[in-house]
Amino acid sequence: MEGFDGKKAAQDYMSKHTLAFSTPELTLMRFAFWLGDSVPDPKKDGKGIPRMMTYLVEQDFEPVLIDDETYVPSGAVKSSALVGNAFNEQIPDGKFCSECGTSLSATAKFCPECGTTQ
Repeated sequence: MEGFDGKKAAQDYMSKHTLAFSTPELTLMRFAFWLGDSVPDPKKDGKGIPRMMTYLVEQDFEPVLIDDETYVPSGAVKSSALVGNAFNEQIPDGKFCSECGTSLSATAKFCPECGTTQ
C-alpha cells in the first residue's frame, strides 16, 4: 500500500526555504501550497501531477500485535502527577477536573493533566 512520506517532504521543503520572518501558520500554509504545486510526472512525459504525489512510497501497514503478558513499557511517563507537577496544588477546598478527575486548586482555569477548561 502506498503512503505519504511526510517527513521526507518536510525535510525537502525546509532545505529549500527560509523560515526568516515567518510565523508557524504562514510556514504551514506555504508548505501546503508547495505540496499542491504541479510538477512534471516522473512516470509520464509531458504530464503534471501535484508535488505531494511524488512523496508516495510503498509501505507495509501490517498491524503490530502486542502481547499483554510479555509487554514491557518503554518508560514513557503516563501521568506527570505521579512524579510531581508544579501546577498540581493540593488544596483541601480545591476542586477536581471534570474530565480526568485530577485534583485542582480552587482558582484553576485549566487542568494541568488533560488541559480541559474548568
